[in-house]
Amino acid sequence: MSTDTPDRSAEERRSLVDRHTGFTAALREAGLPVSVAEGLDAVRALQVIDLVDREALRSAYAATLVKRPVHRTTFDTLFDLWFPAALGDGAAAGPDLRRPVPGERRVPPPLDPQVQARRRELFDLLLSGDDAGLRQFARTAVSEYGQTPGQESWFSSGVLRAMSPETLMASLLNAVLNDRERGGMAERVARQNLRSRIERFQDLVAGEVRRRIAEDTGVERTARMVVRPPLEKLDFGRAARTDLAAMRREIYPIARRLATKLQQKQRAGNRGRLDFRRTVRASLASGGVPLTTHHRPRRPHKPELVVLCDASDSVSAFAHFTLLLTFALREQFSKVRAFAFIDATDEITKYFAPGVDVVDAMTRLAREADLVWITGRSNYGHAIKVFDRKYADAITPKTSLLVLGDARSNYGELSLPILERMAGRARHAYWLNPEPRSQWDTGDSAASRYGEIVPMYECRNLSQLTEFIEELA
Repeated sequence: MSTDTPDRSAEERRSLVDRHTGFTAALREAGLPVSVAEGLDAVRALQVIDLVDREALRSAYAATLVKRPVHRTTFDTLFDLWFPAALGDGAAAGPDLRRPVPGERRVPPPLDPQVQARRRELFDLLLSGDDAGLRQFARTAVSEYGQTPGQESWFSSGVLRAMSPETLMASLLNAVLNDRERGGMAERVARQNLRSRIERFQDLVAGEVRRRIAEDTGVERTARMVVRPPLEKLDFGRAARTDLAAMRREIYPIARRLATKLQQKQRAGNRGRLDFRRTVRASLASGGVPLTTHHRPRRPHKPELVVLCDASDSVSAFAHFTLLLTFALREQFSKVRAFAFIDATDEITKYFAPGVDVVDAMTRLAREADLVWITGRSNYGHAIKVFDRKYADAITPKTSLLVLGDARSNYGELSLPILERMAGRARHAYWLNPEPRSQWDTGDSAASRYGEIVPMYECRNLSQLTEFIEELA
């Protein structure tokens, strides 16, 4: 027996441990809630499976680490990076998997005979539904067309442009349906199956591209580049229009919880008016001495809300979220008045009509609202003065005040005494700041000075908004 066998086994075990710890750390960095205990559960699960079976390994990790269906895509992407399939899986690795030669043409013209031959091969694989063959074909295609001259990185676009899998749909349908009548259930089922196979091929290409980039630049760096955080951890500043639509669905239950928490705080410690009759009646048992007083129950009602949000360019993406939140809060509060400011303040409640698209509302707000005084740059002090002069009656003892902004006033005035009077008139006052706490009080930030008057919370994503609501209890 070779004396280096124990060392080789130790190296393999160390490699698996390193991959496990790196994988779980990458999941946490991507926003998935993976605790140390769950990581240990995954290790125990690995002891009862065949580690050579990659899909069994994937299932074991998924069963112990993934809690929500929306997290599965991120999990699969990171799993493929940390536990890539062996190059020989599914078929023998031939010369097609060679490293590209610098300067070699990687994307030939569409009528190139080699491209046409590859497309015919892809056609056969899509028609048969051979997943193992499709996986190996994706590797070959990325090797041949995944790089362009003069570039060292890998891209999916060159592969998909050369193979054009969507353009094969008509021929695939003809092959599947033969002479059967078109437009019926058979065609719809066939089209759906073929579309799924095409999407599977596109996913395999993307995964192979990520694997090759990880080989060149490192798994950790690639994971940070290609993985987006889950919706609840996505910074409002990075949200796209499609993300806003998903956030809108998530934010309604959060708005209901916010209204409930504020209503509970409003009721706590506040009794209704004295019930004289019940108090006197109860005092007869103690010789007319009112040892116990009775009060009428308070009339339940929804709280009122005033939202004051920064609409300057520096927090434009956060302002989109503000509109989403205001949309949702309208249904949970008896009265909601919304105001926006840059260096002047204007009421924007009228833009929140039911059914209005958030982006359209933002466009109309930017075009019609009177938010600019002189410079069009954030001036919290002047904006607070304008609000106090024009809309002071909006804040009453029944009102909860919610300020949304980064507290950066371009070194201008702050109007702290006016804000203190506003917060004093309101039943509750809170400030949500979209900047990381580490950036507060840097540069022109007056976060701490405003935070001394209105309690300030970091709020960059839905998860932090939920934590803020929980703290209200």
